[in-house]
Amino acid sequence: MKINELSEKTGLTPPTIRFYEKEGLLDHRHVQRLENNYRDYSDDAVRHLNLLKRFQSVGFSLDELKEINQETAGNQFTLAKSIEVLRNKMLEIERKREEFDQIYRTLEEMLGHKAAMMKDIEGGTVRRTSL
Repeated sequence: MKINELSEKTGLTPPTIRFYEKEGLLDHRHVQRLENNYRDYSDDAVRHLNLLKRFQSVGFSLDELKEINQETAGNQFTLAKSIEVLRNKMLEIERKREEFDQIYRTLEEMLGHKAAMMKDIEGGTVRRTSL
């Protein structure tokens, strides 16, 4: 299939598809060059690109996807490795969630302080403070 059809089936723009190909995320298993130098994408390219989108949506970086893609191409990406990668990503997300929870608590505290200041101002008791 041509790139426009692949774009329609995946929701990715042609430049994004070309970028993934340039970065090695689409390889000879997914795309062939025709005699006229056009790209011919396989049906598997649709599945592969949708899988890449899904991995990105849960926080995988392009570098992580490249590593997975290389291991998959070399038949080195076993089920055990897949489980390890997913568990590691979950741990990373958990750490980030804890960081965001701390940020949220700090913002709540700041908001409470500012709301109290507003109440004091409205009541005629003004306190000076920064930010």
